[in-house]
Amino acid sequence: MSEQKILVIDDSKTIRRLCDSELSAAGYVVLLAPTAEEGVDAAATQAPDLIILDHQLPGTTGYEVCVQLLANPETAKIPVVASSTLRKKAYAEYVDCDNVVDMLPKPYSPDALIATVENALNTAAMVVQSQYEGSAVPEVINELGEASIAGEFGCFGLREIIDLLNNGSKTGSLEVEIERARVFVFVSNGRIQAITASGISPETIAQQMPEALSELAPIIKFTLAGRKGSEINGLVELLNNKVLDPRLLKKLLRLQAAILLRTCFASKLKSFRFNQSDALPTLFEKLPLEGSLLGLVVEGCLICDVDEVPHFAENVGFVRRTLRGQNLDRAGLSSRHMRLMNVVAEPVSVSQIASQLGWSDEEVRRVAAGFEMAELIEQTEASTAIRVFGVVSDTTIATHVSGFFQANSERINGRVVRDLLALRLLLRRARPDVLVLQSSDDIVEFLNENQSELSHVKVVGVGVTNATGDEPFDVVIEGDCTLQQLADTFGHLAQQTTPAAMTLVETSASTQTTEV
Repeated sequence: MSEQKILVIDDSKTIRRLCDSELSAAGYVVLLAPTAEEGVDAAATQAPDLIILDHQLPGTTGYEVCVQLLANPETAKIPVVASSTLRKKAYAEYVDCDNVVDMLPKPYSPDALIATVENALNTAAMVVQSQYEGSAVPEVINELGEASIAGEFGCFGLREIIDLLNNGSKTGSLEVEIERARVFVFVSNGRIQAITASGISPETIAQQMPEALSELAPIIKFTLAGRKGSEINGLVELLNNKVLDPRLLKKLLRLQAAILLRTCFASKLKSFRFNQSDALPTLFEKLPLEGSLLGLVVEGCLICDVDEVPHFAENVGFVRRTLRGQNLDRAGLSSRHMRLMNVVAEPVSVSQIASQLGWSDEEVRRVAAGFEMAELIEQTEASTAIRVFGVVSDTTIATHVSGFFQANSERINGRVVRDLLALRLLLRRARPDVLVLQSSDDIVEFLNENQSELSHVKVVGVGVTNATGDEPFDVVIEGDCTLQQLADTFGHLAQQTTPAAMTLVETSASTQTTEV
């Protein structure tokens, strides 16, 4: 907390009590003087950082006090904020007082008091010095310098700009202008550590927070703006004293960032500028996000209102999007949701993704929307072909199975490998609708070990001899496995599998029956 001293010279008990209560709570050391004499003496002996001076004092005025302070070299440069109900009439008297840096009209609220004190302390030394020397002062404190990079959105997208910062391990803040608001993305060594905004209502953010964080909703007005004042210092103090649960506060900061980032992607972007010299807001120095664009934008899609989640037609598919220099940072993204990338090697619809991953359609829609915003996947026409993996070591049978897949390539996306190791690698990337496996002890053991994972996959056993019905296959093909046997088998499977596999009925009817 701040150790700066504030001297209040005012004959009103109410004013002194208000200043003492509010400024002390904000972390300042407050000195009180009810008369001009006591005030001038306290200024000389206590050397305050700022004086709040009442214009109308018993037997004198604030102007006379300023003159006395200016006459003493030890107090001449102590900044003064003059306060009065007379406003213009009183303020005109202080035109020639070089130590007066601001005015605080009465009556004033606690917020106005705090804001005036903070601004005066930030500018006091500069203003007093300029008034003594007649030098110029800047119009803005910490005035914006030249941006490291800046421009209009159009040629570049937000994902590309954040990727550039991430891949270059940059530190600073990216200011994004959207419609009538601005969003600030703070990065450190390329990783997103904070996201704040101006022009966005705290209530808008609070409405999207889960019930578990409702008690923290009042502080969003401070966290959203990335304030650095006494309120944030108070929050940090509560964290240090373990009064406030840092896990809950960090979750609020993360969800706030997710909502703001998703808002950027859902809005019309105007311009951007990256300022390399900008430091993290105070609270985020204590609780940095350590997040990624992908992790935050997906989380934003997961918590948004269901009406804001896009609906995708059944013929719309998703496929991986490969871009040169694309950012693969996925900090904060769950391993569960990263699995989406495993099933979009080829175009797949929402229902196909849901079937392969065991998710609800809504979860797929939310996660896919986030991945699409992050430009890791893109929409295309969904494939109607079913996915079939085969493990066949016998050359003759492998030739027959591969020939069947090629003859029906419009309806079957088939891959044939020679061993279980290769199959396991395929299964890490995608889940098939059908497995075609040559019967062996290893295959039987594999199926028994993975019953739950393959519960929705139909299994065709080929090259089986003397089938007894005890084999862990849904359908058995004995012998050399001809094209006709494969066509009949897949036609039969189509009648008992998922709707996506029903196209196999047509496959069976149109398949060539000539042996390979």
